Amino acid sequence: MSAAAGDPRPPGAFAEEFLARERTAKARRVQALDALAAGRDAWRARGRYYHESIERLIRFVVPEGASVLDVGCSTGDLLAALRPRRGVGLDISPRMVDIAKAKYPNLEFVTGDVEALDLDEKFDYVVLSDVVGLLDDVWAAFRALHRVCHPGTRVIVTYYSRLWQPALRLAEAIGKKMPGVDQNWLSMDDLANLLDLAHFETVRSGTSLLFPLRVPLLSTLLNRHLVRLPILRSLGLVQFLVARPHALSAPRREGTVTVLVPCKNERGNIRSLVERVPEMGLGTEILFVDGHSEDGTIEEIERCLALRPGMRLLHQTGRGKGDAVRLGFSDARGDVLMILDADLTVPPEDLPRFYDAVAEGKAEFVNGSRLVYPMEGKAMRFLNLCGNKFFSLAFSTILEQPLKDTLCGTKVLRRESYARIADGRSFFGDFDPFGDFDLLFGAAKQNMKIVDMPVRYRARTYGETKIDRFREGWLLLRMTWLALRKFLGAR
Repeated sequence: MSAAAGDPRPPGAFAEEFLARERTAKARRVQALDALAAGRDAWRARGRYYHESIERLIRFVVPEGASVLDVGCSTGDLLAALRPRRGVGLDISPRMVDIAKAKYPNLEFVTGDVEALDLDEKFDYVVLSDVVGLLDDVWAAFRALHRVCHPGTRVIVTYYSRLWQPALRLAEAIGKKMPGVDQNWLSMDDLANLLDLAHFETVRSGTSLLFPLRVPLLSTLLNRHLVRLPILRSLGLVQFLVARPHALSAPRREGTVTVLVPCKNERGNIRSLVERVPEMGLGTEILFVDGHSEDGTIEEIERCLALRPGMRLLHQTGRGKGDAVRLGFSDARGDVLMILDADLTVPPEDLPRFYDAVAEGKAEFVNGSRLVYPMEGKAMRFLNLCGNKFFSLAFSTILEQPLKDTLCGTKVLRRESYARIADGRSFFGDFDPFGDFDLLFGAAKQNMKIVDMPVRYRARTYGETKIDRFREGWLLLRMTWLALRKFLGAR
């Protein structure tokens, strides 16, 4: 009955009744979690393989020594396993928090509700592991996370796949899984959509754990290798997403630019390159790195130094493009670092669009793609094209980010992004004579937002290609195996 028809309740009473019911439901959820707290560690020990798999998955994303907020931290084991420089655990259950404080006095644990987050601190990583199903309002929780995020923060969400709902309920019924409270069942699309609505951009997503039990060899085969296959990946128990604060409303971030040009025997292209590289940002330097040229390339570069301020020449002592890129980037003066091959098959005129993508926050790593627009007649031989498509598909699957052309030499990123890649280089080792994969693997490992930028690929007009298709194809197969072993083995 409405108030107009004689309902005695005052205006606003219906809303207050609704809020009261919501508060009561949340209080009951807290009581249920408190009741489970004492037995939490015993249940965790029973499901050790599952929890170790989650720890391994998240440790792959979160490097040691970062600042980490663990939302829904329970009794603190996951946060401790991440070995943070600054670690804060948040849980709605006071009893869970008390146990965590006693177990890990070197970390900080607080009782609180992520949907009404009031922490006044920014973190490098925010982890929500198996917690979104317990939230009353996932949208509100995701929006609240902006209070603890800076522009470089990564948010990691893991949760059960809806396909496993019957199996998990059966496991609870027969005493093989800790009893749970009523929860949401959200698909990866649901989570990605809620993140987008809350102004987060998904960087990576995937699944894990086809078989959540420890059986020697079988578990490793299923959970680290076969789970990546196109059909089987949809059957994994664990679904995960890595997201970053959305950059759409961020102000444009200008900077100086270094265009790094590795070159060897490219004399006929130097003058054209110098004249065609556009001025970008707050100033552009062209940095040539010569790899033992014998055709007069060095002399041509030295003649051109007077034509344009902001040009320099370095000489390699090592060999290969990868060595040239590392040498050049270590000496570069720009805020934004670009690689442009001296063969001019990618037009220098395309570089401003790469700069804009970084300056506008659309990407942290911009990868040129030659496989979108039609190519000039002899720009890429058929076997090279087939190889490109194969390796792009392979690396897209392994790195869990779409890459259409892994072998394009034009790549752009900020100096601080390159510093993160260089700091984490020991994970892969010195494996890449080309330079492309050292950067791509490193960017994926650091969970950077990688975006393909289509370019028009031109035929070479001077000199000869440095590519030996069969020798370098074999090297690429070895690097594919390395990526597979490193990315899957670490998880």
